[in-house]
Amino acid sequence: MDDDTTASLELDDVDRRLIRELVNDGRVSMLELAKRAHISRTHVYSRIERLEQRGIIEGFTARINLERAGFATSALIALSIQQDAWRGLSAQLKTLRFVERFTLVGGDFDVLVVVRAPDNATLRTVVLERLHGMAGIRSTRTWLVFEEWNGLPANWF
Repeated sequence: MDDDTTASLELDDVDRRLIRELVNDGRVSMLELAKRAHISRTHVYSRIERLEQRGIIEGFTARINLERAGFATSALIALSIQQDAWRGLSAQLKTLRFVERFTLVGGDFDVLVVVRAPDNATLRTVVLERLHGMAGIRSTRTWLVFEEWNGLPANWF
């Protein structure tokens, strides 16, 4: 293991408690976090700063309910790509509207893409016109998402 991986495995009980609280409520005040973790506010600040410096906490952000925000349709799209297409394709996918995330994988397909769109017509356009129009994509397979759960369980920590 490299140093970053080893460092991330060396979380103590206080680190885990702080992470657990932040996963549950990222807007919690440092004072409240100190109370919940049973440590001083100064100690909370130093621990959070250390977790950020180590790359364990990458930032703080709002969790958006995309369905309520108007993105009611989502799908998983598996891509089979040409062997040398990943770098160029990755750059294109990063700029494609409605692509939430994508992952390079091993198996029957090469890339899994999550697309969120306002409706099925937009999803159809993204898949059949945008994705199929990209150089390096040999084929796609699409699965509509009917229900999902998305979140980091606090009990991991």
